[in-house]
Amino acid sequence: MSRTRIPVALRRSWLFVPGADEAALRAAPDRGADVIVQELEDFTTPARRPAARAMSPGIMDGWRKGSAVTAVRVNPLETCGLEDLEAVMKGAPDVVYLPKVAEPAQIVRLDREITRLEDANGIAAGSTEIVPNVELARGLMQTYDIALSSPRVSACLVASEDMAADLGAQRGQDGLELFHVRQRFHLECVAAGVLSIDCPYTWRDEGGLRAETLAARRFGYKAKSAVAPEHAAIINEILTPAAAEIADARRIVETYEAAQGGGLANVELDGNMLELPTYMTAKRLLERAAEFGLA
Repeated sequence: MSRTRIPVALRRSWLFVPGADEAALRAAPDRGADVIVQELEDFTTPARRPAARAMSPGIMDGWRKGSAVTAVRVNPLETCGLEDLEAVMKGAPDVVYLPKVAEPAQIVRLDREITRLEDANGIAAGSTEIVPNVELARGLMQTYDIALSSPRVSACLVASEDMAADLGAQRGQDGLELFHVRQRFHLECVAAGVLSIDCPYTWRDEGGLRAETLAARRFGYKAKSAVAPEHAAIINEILTPAAAEIADARRIVETYEAAQGGGLANVELDGNMLELPTYMTAKRLLERAAEFGLA
C-alpha cells in the first residue's frame, strides 16, 4: 500500500529505538516522533543483532500503519553493516542511516548496495533515502561533500557523544563543547541543500532539553534527534511555531509593511523600533508556520 511520507522539511523529531527491544519498537509509533529509527548499532549489542535483523521487516510493516517515517540505522559497512542491510531492506524502510561517516565514498557504496537491494526486493528504485551520521571530526570537515555524494541523501545528522569523544572534549549538560560543531554542521548542510538534524540531548532533564532545542532553533535547525522517547513531543513543540509567536510575527510584518507603504523609514511597535532584520525573521517564522498549515 502506497502512502505519503512526511516532507523532509517537516520532520522535526527523529527518535532512536533499541533495535532488539521488541516492546519499545512496538510502542514507538505512540511517542509522536516524526521519524522512528530502529537502531542496530550503539543500542543493539552484537549478540542481539541477529534478532534485530529478523524482526526488522515486521517492525517496518507495523510502523507504516502510522504516520511516522520509518528508518533503520545499520552498522558501518566496514563491519557488519552489509549483513544488517541485506536483512532490513526486506522491510523496505523509508530511510537508512549510516553511522561513522567520514568520507563521501562510504555513502557512494551504500547507495550502490541499496540500489541492488531495492531491485532484489521489488522496492521502487531510488525511493530509499540515506541519512549520513557525522560523528567524527574528519566527517564534520567533509559534511558538504558527504551530503552531495548521493541523490538519496535527504538529511544529515550530527552526533554528540562520539563527536565529543573524537574531539577529546569534556561533556557537559550545557553542551558548550559542541556549539561550534553544531553550527559548522548546520552551515555545511544548508550549503548542500539538505536538512540538518541536530544531535540528541543525552540527559533526561526536560529543562536541559528545552534549552538545547531552543539553541538549535536559534542556530537555524528545523530537526533534532532523540534517544529518550519522552523527548520527541518536546522537540516537536519547540520546533513548531506557537500561536502566540505567529500572532506576534504577523503584527510585525503588517506594521512594517504598512509603514513602508506609507513612506515611513522607521516604525515603532510596542516600544521597539522595527528594522529589516526583525521583519525578515518574522517573515521566516510565518513561512515556517504556513508549511505546517498554521498560518
